[in-house]
This record gives sequence, C-alpha cells and structure tokens, in this order.
Amino acid sequence: MIKVLIVDDSAVIRKILTEELFKYQDIDIIGTAVDPYIARDKIVRLRPDVITLDLEMPRMDGLSFLAKLMQYYPVPVVILSSFTPENSENALRALELGAVEAICKPGSSYAAADVSRRLVQAIRAAASSRIVSLKQSVTTPAIGQLNNLHIQTADKVIAIGASTGGTRAIGIVLMSLPKNTPGVLIVQHMPESFTHAYAERLNKMCLLEVREAKDNDHVKPGVALIAPGDRHMILSQSRGKNVVKIKEGPPVNYQRPSVDVLFQSVARCAGENAMGVLLTGMGADGAKGMLALYERGAYTIAQDEESCVVFGMPREAIKLGAVDKVVSLQEIPRTIIKASDNPLIKPRVKRL
Repeated sequence: MIKVLIVDDSAVIRKILTEELFKYQDIDIIGTAVDPYIARDKIVRLRPDVITLDLEMPRMDGLSFLAKLMQYYPVPVVILSSFTPENSENALRALELGAVEAICKPGSSYAAADVSRRLVQAIRAAASSRIVSLKQSVTTPAIGQLNNLHIQTADKVIAIGASTGGTRAIGIVLMSLPKNTPGVLIVQHMPESFTHAYAERLNKMCLLEVREAKDNDHVKPGVALIAPGDRHMILSQSRGKNVVKIKEGPPVNYQRPSVDVLFQSVARCAGENAMGVLLTGMGADGAKGMLALYERGAYTIAQDEESCVVFGMPREAIKLGAVDKVVSLQEIPRTIIKASDNPLIKPRVKRL
C-alpha cells in the first residue's frame, strides 16, 4: 500500500481527492492537512510514502513548505496546481526544488475522473522514485570545451523523451549543449498549461533556443522544440526539410504527447541521421520507439539507473536491446556531442 497525505486548504479538493483515490486498492489515504503546519505534524506522526501538495495555502505557501521539506524530511511530493500561467511557473519551480510530478487540479479544465487517473499514475511514480536534492552536484562538460567541437549538423535530429523527473534532467542536458547542436525534439510528459512556461524557462538558461513547438516548425541546428502538452509531436518532411507536425490523436501508452510517437516518426524520417535519448520516467513510453530508432541505424542513449528519479522507461528500452550506450545523466551531454561530432560512432549495419 502507498500511504498518501493530502495537503490542501480546499475542503472540496480534499474530499474529491479522497473519494477518487479510495477507488484504488494500492493507495491508502492516511490523512489530510489544511496547511503546512498541520501537515508537518502529520508527516512526522504518520510517515507518508507520498504527499500531494497545493501551492496556494494560508500561513505558508507550498513552495516554501516544499523547500523546507526537501531540506529536513525528504519525501516524494506530487504538486497539484490550478491551470494558470503563474501557477505553471510555481509548479516548475516546485519540480526544481525536488517535487516528483506536477498535475492540474480537478476543475482546471480536467474532470475529476481524469485528474484521478493522472494523479494515481503520479503517486505510483512518486512512490517508486528516488529523491534528488537540489544541492546534488551535477558535473557536466564545460560549454566552452563543447563549443570547440566541429559538430556535423547536416540533417541530424536529436530526439529526447522523459517523464517523471524529466523536467530537471532535460534542463541539465540542454544547458550543457552548445549553440551548434543539431536540432532537438523533446517530449516530456507534462500538462498542457506547463509546457509553454517550461520552454520559456529553459530558453533563458540555455545557449540553444528553446521553445514550445508549433505545427510546421522547422527542425534546425541550435533550436530545441518541446512538444506541447496534450498534443503529439511527429517529425515529417516538407520540400526536403525536416519539420514537426503537432497532432491530437489518441493517447499512446496513456500519454499525449507520447515519446513512442515522436521516436517512431524520427526513425522513419531521419533513420541513421537521428539520435534517441531516453531519460528518467515511469512506464514504458519510448521503449518501442527507441527500438525503431536503433533498428534504423540511429544512435541510442539511455540514462542509467543510479542517476534516474525513476528508471522505468530507460529500463524497458534496455530490455528490448534498443540502447547503444547507457550513461549517467552527467555524461549524457558529452555523449550526445561525441556522437554528433563523429559520423562513424555507430559502425554497424542497420536492421530493417
């Protein structure tokens, strides 16, 4: 059983979450709290496996409480946030502080049943996660050193997929890539209200231009495109140029956007000119797409277990024999650059 403590000042939200989560046999609601001070006492007494946390509460806001919690009593936290630009920024900050997932509250354009499904997935992922401290050192290659490399960018595409823990992992990777990196396509499982703010946040911190993808955007060196929340992103070609298409379509692996959808389209369109990178995340989304990339001659990289918040997605790709290299998060940027700079790094015949 996963012991869950709900921290939210809204009696209505506490009631909805309790009723919805009660339907799942592997989840036990051990208590609720209306503010961080009450939550603090219940955490010490009840020792929850996972906490759901509102960001807007009386006496102490959720971000301040989360920062203290991660410092003194680290425990997996799932953020519940309403559907606003300001709250999207706060939710992203919470993920940087160490929260495992962020999802929209009931009523934030999502029905209670839909939120229940998303929340259960987030709670299960959180329960199996490892807490990564904000202070944990991450040694990445020096930007100046990477910029000295002569990267072969012609027609190359780097596809990155992630889920639980991926917002921080993707940031670490992108911040270590130089301006002349081949075009990057990213799927991160994230609500639709968060992806625009996430892209803008990364754009301020990276040498690459980072933005939320739009239909028919060109894939070009120095630009990273993030799939919009609740939309699939695929690689296509228009007049001989790589472009992205943004589509609705049914969820794949319960996800939209789906890493598999992106990876499989990149395998079809770019083949051996592509690279696939699968980062931390729960479930199997991306594993079959990684295999498609591998079989078409693309170079494939998976994050190792020790550096993952949740090792699920990389593990499934490794099980399928779809991965050329398994490395730590710290080494992924350098591995990407080396593979981009060396067209002969994968001297094997592709399997069709």
